[in-house]
Formats: sequence, C-alpha cells, structure tokens
Amino acid sequence: MKKRLGLVYGGKSAEHEVSLSTARAVSQAVDFKRFEVIPVYITYDGEWRKGKPLEKPVETIEELRLQGDGTTKPDSIHDFLNGGESLPDVIFPLLHGTNGEDGTVQGLFEVMNIPYVGNGVLASSAGMDKVSMKQLFAQVGLKQVPYVHFNRSGWMEEREPLIEQMEKELGWPMFVKPANLGSSVGISKAEDRESLITAIELALKFDRRIIVEQGVTAREIELSVKGNDDPVCSVPGEIKPVTDFYDYEAKYKDGNTELIIPAEVTPEVLETMEDMAIRAFKVLDCSGLVRADFFVTAENEVL
Repeated sequence: MKKRLGLVYGGKSAEHEVSLSTARAVSQAVDFKRFEVIPVYITYDGEWRKGKPLEKPVETIEELRLQGDGTTKPDSIHDFLNGGESLPDVIFPLLHGTNGEDGTVQGLFEVMNIPYVGNGVLASSAGMDKVSMKQLFAQVGLKQVPYVHFNRSGWMEEREPLIEQMEKELGWPMFVKPANLGSSVGISKAEDRESLITAIELALKFDRRIIVEQGVTAREIELSVKGNDDPVCSVPGEIKPVTDFYDYEAKYKDGNTELIIPAEVTPEVLETMEDMAIRAFKVLDCSGLVRADFFVTAENEVL
C-alpha cells in the first residue's frame, strides 16, 4: 500500500509564491509508485484546502492554487484537522517564511502526532530568526559578518544613535534585512544614510525585528548538511549572480545566476566550511536536511 504524502504549501507569508515553486519541484521529483501525493494548499488568507491526490507531477504552479467552495474561511484548518483516516501518513512542509519555516506549523504537526519531514520546532524557530540564530552561532565560536540588530520601537525612539552605531561598527555598504524572512524578501543594500533609512523602512514592512550586516566582498558558497545526530556535508556549490547581490529577482526570476557545483575551494577552506556547517547544524538541533551559506573572502577567510 502506498504511503499518503501530504505536500503543505502556500501560506500567509510574503514568500507564498516561492512556496508554490517549491511544491511544483517536489511533485516532479517524488516517486508516484511509492506515494499517494495529497496537495494541501494554504491561501494568503490562511485557509487550508486539501485537494484530491495528484495523479502525476504538476507542470505549472497555477495547478497548485486549489479552488475553494466559494466561501472565505480565513485561518480555517477544520477540514484538515477533521480528516480522520484521510489525513496524510507523513507531511512534507514546503512553506517558506513565517507561519511555515518558523516552528509554528511544525508544532501543529507535533500536537497532531503526524510525522513530518525536516527540522523540528526548536531548529525551525531559532533558524528562522536571524538574530537568535547568530547569537547561538556565537556560542559555538562561528565567525560571522559584524551586525547590528534592533526592533521597530528601538528604531522609532533611537534612530540617530542607531545610525551612528551602524556607521561606526559596520561602515558602508550595509545590508538591511527583516530578521524573520528568507528568499531575500525585504533585503536592501545601503551605501549612505538616505538609502539606509529607506532600506530599514522597507524591511519594517515585513518584520518588527531588523538586522543590519556589514557588506563584504566575497564569494558565496553553500553546503547541504544531511542527517540527524551524525550529520554529513555535501560537496560545495558556488552562487554567482550577475546582479549586485543575490536578491529575490536573481534567485527566482531572471534565470541568469550561475551555479557552480562543485565549487573550487582549497581543501583547507572546505574543511573549515564542513566543520562550521556541522557545528551550526548541531547547535540549532537540526534534523533531516539544511543548507549552510558562507562567504569566502579573497584571503580564504570563511564567514
């Protein structure tokens, strides 16, 4: 008998469209001979829509926008929760961003006793928030790009002191990011005070917590880390965008980013990256599969 595999995708975050692309890719990779694939679409309003089992891989993301019954049910998961024997045997969460990668939906599946793919509540939550994640990385001695963080109220009350702190500790350019989003959503490069203020105001539209990092000139190298208590690393890959930095357009739309696998790095750099990736994996208590991103400078410093 086939296992019922639930693909949960969409969601209420700003990364909704990215999640649809991920679900399409997974549908094209899954073995339909082994699994009965059940799509579970979460709309922008938070309505959960469980569709009929897929008969074949999905060709376009529009096929994944399951239609409702004509009524609006914001935040309704009743049909899913009351699925009884029709509930999936295992869930593959394909949500991006808040209410998906941040431990919330993982906690729901834990309470429901439904097995799911990927990281648990702690790793998802801590790994989603860039500030908390960096603080944990510091505890195990991982070298990082210098940064400053603050929340909305801090920015409103102490804008000038914060700008002066960032100029002193980080210098130009800086990269401004919402603390709890991925896919480069809401990220901007700031090269002066005016663009810094504009970038922070943009990031605050997506999150109340902001992180501002020092700009570095470096290669972008990534590893995947696989496993649970005894993780192992993949070969390294290098990302070479044609744009100023690896932004949302470069990741998902323009198609011009060059991916080099395996990346050309020295044995010493590779050993350092693998060690750092596994330490990061373990301090967050990750499981299954994660991606670890690094900057490698011209002097072969790994950050």
